[in-house]
Amino acid sequence: MPHFFENRYILVIAILSTIAGGDGWEDMENYGISKQQWLQKFLDLPNGIPSDDTFRRVFEKVDPKVLEQKLTEGVKQLIGPVVQQVIPIDGKSIRGSYDRKTGEKNLHLVTAWASENRLVLGQVKVENHSNEITAIPALLELIDVTGAIITMDAMGTQTEIVRLIRQKKADCVVTLKKNHPTLYKQVKTWFETARANQFGGIEVSEDSRREKAHTSSNRN
Repeated sequence: MPHFFENRYILVIAILSTIAGGDGWEDMENYGISKQQWLQKFLDLPNGIPSDDTFRRVFEKVDPKVLEQKLTEGVKQLIGPVVQQVIPIDGKSIRGSYDRKTGEKNLHLVTAWASENRLVLGQVKVENHSNEITAIPALLELIDVTGAIITMDAMGTQTEIVRLIRQKKADCVVTLKKNHPTLYKQVKTWFETARANQFGGIEVSEDSRREKAHTSSNRN
């Protein structure tokens, strides 16, 4: 029964199991059993490792928003300031999260990733890919990106999103496609004019990489 165990210890084992690649209640129990000797160095486990049913019952009573908030605060304390760090923000559908019995769609998350620390800074669940436009501002409000460099794909190339990033004292690199025809034309014209003038008076750097059968290049 859950009351035999400290719920906080159950959460610790569950989180460590997830970090190690576990994806279910049985994995949490198996992880605890396999790491019991190590876990007992910092967790009081007089009743041993909780069963998979105990993990499930505890998480049924946990408010996911509160847990997410506490984890985000913990990560913030762990990594400290993110000044000059590159933080990609991207949306992904979680494979295997579709439930055929209930008809529930794949879980889609928008995630901010601290590349230097290799840790997730924050996540926001969305209903589908198109809702990333509203999810990105919500995610930015959850985390401190002061001094960081935010990168996003074309979905995040929105005036309000870029304005919010600047308000939070961060820089950004966004992807520009033809779905923003006016801005695309302005940027294209600027580069054509600058190239015709051999970038006179403009400080530039160029990077070119070949990946498999295509070449990608960037000019700053």
